[in-house]
Amino acid sequence: MLQFERFTLDNGLRVLVHKDITTPMVAVNVLYDVGARDEDPAKTGFAHLFEHLMFGGSENIPVYDEPLQMAGGENNAYTTNDITNYYIQLPLQNIETAFWLESDRMKALAFGEKSLDVQRKVVSEEFKEHYLNKPYGDAWQHMRELAYVVHPYQWMTIGKELKHIEDAQLEDVKAFFYKHYRPVNAILCVAGNVTTEEVRQLTEKWFGDIPAGEKYLRKLTPEPHQEAARTKTVFADVPFDALYKSWHIDGRLSLPYYASDLITEIMGNGFASRLYQRLVKEQQLFSNISCYHTGSLDPGLLTVEGKIVEGRSIEEADAAVEAEFQKLIEEGVTEDELQKAKNKIEAMIVFEDMTLLSRANNLAFYELLGDAQMVNEEWNRYQSVTAAFLQDTARNVFRLDNCSTLYYRRKPQE
Repeated sequence: MLQFERFTLDNGLRVLVHKDITTPMVAVNVLYDVGARDEDPAKTGFAHLFEHLMFGGSENIPVYDEPLQMAGGENNAYTTNDITNYYIQLPLQNIETAFWLESDRMKALAFGEKSLDVQRKVVSEEFKEHYLNKPYGDAWQHMRELAYVVHPYQWMTIGKELKHIEDAQLEDVKAFFYKHYRPVNAILCVAGNVTTEEVRQLTEKWFGDIPAGEKYLRKLTPEPHQEAARTKTVFADVPFDALYKSWHIDGRLSLPYYASDLITEIMGNGFASRLYQRLVKEQQLFSNISCYHTGSLDPGLLTVEGKIVEGRSIEEADAAVEAEFQKLIEEGVTEDELQKAKNKIEAMIVFEDMTLLSRANNLAFYELLGDAQMVNEEWNRYQSVTAAFLQDTARNVFRLDNCSTLYYRRKPQE
């Protein structure tokens, strides 16, 4: 069980402290309650752009990485459709360097046309390299647009289109920063051989005078229930046809979410999974196949994707996938299958808790969900899923009218 203490500054910054006396390192994690779902549909990609801008220099620190490297630290960040997370790990004796760095960029980035232009070009090149010029790179762009009609999950974290990043203006960027990257919208978690009082003093010293900002109140239009199957065909210069099928699942805090996660383990995670055994090894329809879900806070997608074997048709592969999920609906899973899936997830949870950074990240994430204590209850939620409940969830999810199918076809040779 992860032990932690918490307090909140007057400016609304929530702080979690996790004590670990066994390590000479300390992890400092800052999670902002902003992701791609919070963007203007006409100005997407800003949350991801900020992941880059936040390393481009702040009010008193022109080059973010230099003082951190001198202190023996390392850092990184990631952006999703739901959150933006920054983290540092460094020797305990240099902990104040992390507070100085993180507080300075929360206080005020070094907004300038030059910095924006540099990062705009970096993100634009990333968009081209990973999404436009890479085989199958735009598959998820097509899938999101197919599966979501109103919810902002309909665009990728990097943005809906390249033009939104290329046209990003300094005033738009500033407004986005002061709306979202404020103490009242942030959670700081410090993990290591520290006391709560030490962390309190450092937090007050470095973050206490930053203006709170206005609490961001999210008002997103819920995605309506899908009432008819959707299909889209794309032709691209790729080596093999590929199939993508997505079904809507419940949000992160619901029990069916945990059942859906277990379904992905049983159906398509690894060589022993049902889809691999039946459709890759036995029927030789796919060269590879996987089943996963988006892990979204709002209702997300459970997806099957696979490359079709040369000479086999995408239609017969699609029918075979449908048949496997129909079998799941009708027959459910065995107790042995369910227990194996639970064992894998338990091992993953235990493995994650072994690293200091993961613990700091997870505590901040669950605090965002509602209460950091939930990190200690996660395994119980998986344990409570019975074979009967899993089958009920499958029946609700894998309906034909809840499915969006993308046929990603190889362009005919001219």
